[in-house]
Amino acid sequence: MRHLPSRTTRRRVVGSLATAVLCAAGLAAPASAVGAAPAAPSAPSAGSAPAPARDTADRAVADPGIKLPDGQALTPPMGFNNWNSTHCRAEFNEAMVKGIADIFVERGLKDAGYQYVNLDDCWALPERDANGKLVPDPKRFPNGIKAVADYVHSKGLKLGIYTSAGTKTCNPAGFPGALGHERSDAQQFAEWGVDYLKYDNCNNQGVDAKQRYITMRDALKAASDAVGRPIVYSICEWGENKPWEWAADVGHLWRTTGDISDSWGSMVSIMKQNLPLAKYAGPGHWNDPDMLEVGNGGMTDIEYRTHFSMWSIMAAPLLIGSDLRKATPATFEILGNKEVIAVDQDPLGKQGEVLSSQDGRWVVAKEMKDGSRVVALFNETAGARSIATTAKAVGLPAADGYTLRDLWQHKSYNTAGAISATVPAHGTVLLRVSADGKWAKNPPAVELGADGAALVEAGKEAKLTSKVTNLGRTSAKNASASLTGPAGWRLKATSPTTAQSLRTGETLATSWAVTAPAGTAPGKYDVTLKATYRSPQGTRAESVLPLTANVVVAPPAGNSALGDLPWISATNGWGPVERNTSNGENVGGDGNPITIGGKVYAKGLGTHALSSVEFYAGATCEKVTAQVGLDDEKLLKGTVVFEIWADGRKAAATGVLTNAMPAQELSADVSGAQVVRLVVTDGGDGNDSDHADWADATLSC
Repeated sequence: MRHLPSRTTRRRVVGSLATAVLCAAGLAAPASAVGAAPAAPSAPSAGSAPAPARDTADRAVADPGIKLPDGQALTPPMGFNNWNSTHCRAEFNEAMVKGIADIFVERGLKDAGYQYVNLDDCWALPERDANGKLVPDPKRFPNGIKAVADYVHSKGLKLGIYTSAGTKTCNPAGFPGALGHERSDAQQFAEWGVDYLKYDNCNNQGVDAKQRYITMRDALKAASDAVGRPIVYSICEWGENKPWEWAADVGHLWRTTGDISDSWGSMVSIMKQNLPLAKYAGPGHWNDPDMLEVGNGGMTDIEYRTHFSMWSIMAAPLLIGSDLRKATPATFEILGNKEVIAVDQDPLGKQGEVLSSQDGRWVVAKEMKDGSRVVALFNETAGARSIATTAKAVGLPAADGYTLRDLWQHKSYNTAGAISATVPAHGTVLLRVSADGKWAKNPPAVELGADGAALVEAGKEAKLTSKVTNLGRTSAKNASASLTGPAGWRLKATSPTTAQSLRTGETLATSWAVTAPAGTAPGKYDVTLKATYRSPQGTRAESVLPLTANVVVAPPAGNSALGDLPWISATNGWGPVERNTSNGENVGGDGNPITIGGKVYAKGLGTHALSSVEFYAGATCEKVTAQVGLDDEKLLKGTVVFEIWADGRKAAATGVLTNAMPAQELSADVSGAQVVRLVVTDGGDGNDSDHADWADATLSC
C-alpha cells in the first residue's frame, strides 16, 4: 500500500481522518443466479460520492448480539492471494484462479493445509449495475464469480474475495467499495459462494474504523446465516488504529502493518512490528503481518525460509503470494514443509515470543499444545553468527536430555539442554525441542562454526578456524571436519581435522588456509563446512554449515564515490539500493536524480529504511563523508536516522531527520576498519515513505 502505484493510494486517498480497516475473510454459499454471467453496468458508481447515502438495510447499526470468535479460523488461515504476484495486471483472471486451485490439489498443498484461493482487487467493473450490485469484470471472469467459486469448491477448497471499507477500493481505477453497501455486497458474496473476505481501508471518508468494520461484520454474519456457509473475516486496517486492541470480537484476523514487498528489508521490518503483539493472538483472532512473498524472486531461498519460519512461529496467516504456475521446486519445498506448517497451525494457538534480539541475533520461542517448544534462531546480520539459548530459557522442565528436531533438515538429535546453532547470514534455524524421554535414541546434536575468511582478496591467503562442538548428552565418536569451496580454490587444513571422541561441550577446532585464485571476480562464493560423527550406538550422523566467502578488492587510494564502488552486501526496505539515483519504487533502476531540499546531487546511494550497505575498506581508509537526508520524491513524508559503522562500532549518527529538513553533513573516522557499513533506520515510527539519500557519499583511503 505504500509504493507501487496501485498500492500508494491505500495511504493517500483515505483522507485526513483516515482510520484502520479490516482485511476481511469471505463467505461461501450455495448456488445462485447472482454473479453468473455479468450484465453491463448502467448506473454511476455508488462509491463516487464523497459521503455515501445508505439504504435502510445498509445503515450501520451494530448488532450487540454478534460477537467473535464464532468457531471459525481456530488456526491461522492458509491459502493463496494473487496480489503480490499479479497486482491488477491482465494475467489475474479466471484461468489463473482455477489453475491455482488445480495446483493446490496436484502438488499436495491442499493436503498440507492450504484451503483458501483468494481474489484481491480488480475483479469487478468500476461501476455498479442499475440495482447497485457489483459486476464482475467480464474479461477477467467471463462466467462470473459464482462459477469460479463452484470450481474451487469442487476441489475441496474455499474462495476468498476483496473489497474496501470505503467508497472505492485502493486501485486508482476506482472499483466500487462497500461503504454504504455492506448488506447488499455481503449478500452477493454469500450467494456467489465466497468463503473469505479481505476488507481494505481506502477511500473511507473519515468514517470511524470500528464502525465500518463492525457494520461489515454484522452484514457478513447475516448473509452467511442465510446461506448456511460460515464467513472468515479478515481486517485489512494496516495497524493504524491498533486493531489488536479492539478487533478480537470483530474480525478473525487483522493486519498489523502496512503492505509487505518482496525484499529482505521490508520483510524484516514487518516481522519486527508484528512480534511484540504476541499476547493478542489466539484461536479465532490472529495478528496478520501480510501475505507471503516466498517465490517472487526478490529474496534468496535462505531469506524465504526465514520468511516462512518467522511467519509460522508468529502464528500468522500463511497466504501464498507467488504465482504457483511458475514456482520453482525450491519454492514448493518451502511452502510445503509440513513440519514448519505444523508450527503455524498448532491448536494451542500461541504466537511465538522474543526471548532475545541482541546484535541482530534473535531467539523466538513458541509453546506448543504437546508441551514442546519451537525455537527460531534468526540471524538478521550479513554474516554467519552463533545464536544460543537453553531448554530452561524456553520454558521446558528439567530433564537429563531433550529431543531436538531440526524442522528444515527433518532430523532429530539429543541435547543436554543447549539449543545453539551457527546460522547463515539472513538465515533461520527452526528447532522443535521436547522433554519427551526419548532423546537417547537420537545422535548428539553438534554445532558447527567458523571464524575468519569471510573476506578474501584474490591471490592472498586468508585464515579460517572451523569448530565442531558437541551439544548432546551423549558423546560424538569419530568426529571429522571437512571444508570445500569453488573449483580452483585452495582450502588446506593446518591442524587436525579429526577427534576420536567429543564429550558434552567439547570442541574440535581446525585451522585452515583459504586462497581464491588470482583474478577471481569480486562477489560471494559458497564454502561448505561439514562434520561427520557417530553416536555411541554407532549411528552415523552428519551436519553441514553453508558459509559465504566474499572476494573483495582493496579500495583505491584517495577519494572514491561510494555510489561507484562494489559493495559486499546491500539490504533495503523497499526495492533495491540504487547507485547515483534516489530509491524510486520497487523495481531496480527506477530512481530519480538524488534531490534533498531542492538540491540535486550527481553521486550517492538511494536507499529506503530499513537499509544496510557494506563496503570493504581493508583497514586502509580513514574517513566516510556524505550529505544525508530524505529525498524530495516523497514530498513531506518519512522520518529516518543515518548511521555509519566501522566494523562493529557505531562511528557516527544523525538524530531523527524528516523530509522538511535540508541535507546534513555526516562524517566518521573509520581508521583501521575492515568493513564500513551505512545504515538507515526508520526513526521509530515505521518505514512508510522513508526514501533516504546518501548524497555525495565518499570513502577516503
